[in-house]
Amino acid sequence: MFIAVSRFVIANGMEEAVREAFIRRPHQVDDAPGFQRMEVLRPIAQPAEFWLMTWWDDEAAFDAWHRSHAFRDAHRGMPPGLRLKPGENHITRLERVAD
Repeated sequence: MFIAVSRFVIANGMEEAVREAFIRRPHQVDDAPGFQRMEVLRPIAQPAEFWLMTWWDDEAAFDAWHRSHAFRDAHRGMPPGLRLKPGENHITRLERVAD
């Protein structure tokens, strides 16, 4: 199993709009080959910071999704004018070793 953790920080005060966009997300990734589940988290003490965690069968499935037109389409639901804090956006790739 492969897990991708995308961490990003909102730069322009649109935290609540982003939160609502994730709550109302179109679930386009749900049908991607190899996709298992997704969770969106944010630290209570840092509400402008979001952690998007996705679980996949393997890294190749994540890479295929990340390069797809559906990936770009899924991000169209983000609020217009959204700005991310430069240098604070990262994707961490994890291998599940045991549960």
